[in-house]
Amino acid sequence: MGDVEVKKEEQPTTTSNSSSSDHDEEAPDDTMDKVRRFFANTLHLGGSTDAKEEVKVEKVIPDLSFDGFAEHWRVHGFRKIVTMVGAGISTSAGIPDFRSPGSGLYSNLKKYELPHPTAIFDLDYFEKNPAPFFALAKELYPGSFIPTPAHYFIRLLNDKGLLQRHYTQNIDTLDRLTGLPEDKIIEAHGSFHTNHCIKCRKEYDLDWMKAEIFADRLPKCQKCKGVVKPDIVFFGENLPKRFYSSPDEDFEDCDLLIIMGTSLEVQPFASLVWRPGPRCIRLLINRDAVGQASSVLFMDPNTRSLLFDKPNNTRDVAFLGDCDAGVMALAKALGWDKELEQLITSERGKLSGSQKSEELQQDKEKPQSDPDGVTSGDRDKKDASL
Repeated sequence: MGDVEVKKEEQPTTTSNSSSSDHDEEAPDDTMDKVRRFFANTLHLGGSTDAKEEVKVEKVIPDLSFDGFAEHWRVHGFRKIVTMVGAGISTSAGIPDFRSPGSGLYSNLKKYELPHPTAIFDLDYFEKNPAPFFALAKELYPGSFIPTPAHYFIRLLNDKGLLQRHYTQNIDTLDRLTGLPEDKIIEAHGSFHTNHCIKCRKEYDLDWMKAEIFADRLPKCQKCKGVVKPDIVFFGENLPKRFYSSPDEDFEDCDLLIIMGTSLEVQPFASLVWRPGPRCIRLLINRDAVGQASSVLFMDPNTRSLLFDKPNNTRDVAFLGDCDAGVMALAKALGWDKELEQLITSERGKLSGSQKSEELQQDKEKPQSDPDGVTSGDRDKKDASL
């Protein structure tokens, strides 16, 4: 395999590039370059556009194919790994991602009669009409899904003492369900794990919120009667403080950044790909080729974008396919496949047992009915009235 080869599950379809024209019309690439220069010079996005400032770096490893990367890891290892993930690592658990046409969350919100799809995560809209959000929350609520192999691969990295930090865009808390320590997780867009009243800021836990949502009650604060909202970052809200305070430490001497299941279109989360130094390898495991300057306007083509299929690539590697397939292929190449499979089986068994216990407890709490169709609750009321 060549140095810039991209690992795929299936053979990609290819299209030939049109030859350069002798006409006076400005080429699209020139136009894009001018736009990037505008953003770089006026908004300081996309890095320096001065060719004199470009620093050429030799390849971090000789073979930047997926197989070459896996071989380097097996032989030489890594010491400080950071992971950053999006909804793509949870789709095999049954949770839709946000932006996939047809199957994504935003494509299937018509029943909520929203002014626009993203309104369901808009703070102003929520304050006026919170019901659609809580109806959706019931469908997506943590506890209804189990972690995927991609989630457990991250847990395995931590068990081996390799994981510095795990950054996630996801609100599903599946990272926590793997047993990954809380201090290792930065939920950039928040989660259902904690909840606060939007008026008095009184805190409520996961179990309280779950009880309210599954009873089809609008969660109201017991103190001020304001609406209680999960600590999910809506449009118009700030990201958690740890998202801003942790990267300086996390990316210092980071030698591997693993990017999985994200479009790299949402800022400031996507900016994490810029944080590691030039000798840090960046591995993309994703269905689509993302993070490239052609698809992300403000990414400079030579400094911040992922270059895994470019001739000037010095450190980027890609596996284009399902996240679960990618981590299983990597685990096999590293000789970790049996260990990962055992971890998945063991931890899923624990979760299954826990969920069954919870279901039994819920059944016990439900009113019991007798052969005449009278519930125990109704009988108590009748007896009390005699």
